Amino acid sequence: MKKDKTIIQDELRPEYNLKNLRVRKFGHARKQFGNFVKLEPDVAAIFPDAASLNEALRFLIQNSKGNGVALPRINERT
Repeated sequence: MKKDKTIIQDELRPEYNLKNLRVRKFGHARKQFGNFVKLEPDVAAIFPDAASLNEALRFLIQNSKGNGVALPRINERT
């Protein structure tokens, strides 16, 4: 016996453009992984791992505080 094909009624309007949507892979669980920052290839080539990058950033932060140089404010996403 052949099964009858179910007809799905599409309730979306044709003007909705859904081609650029992406599936959120981690959802709420992504917060447990920490913050991810995408590095440009030339910067990533200099730092072999996250520990060396963090060390360099901490050094930069400490030196800028001692010299009175203000670090740029970055808008945090919530």
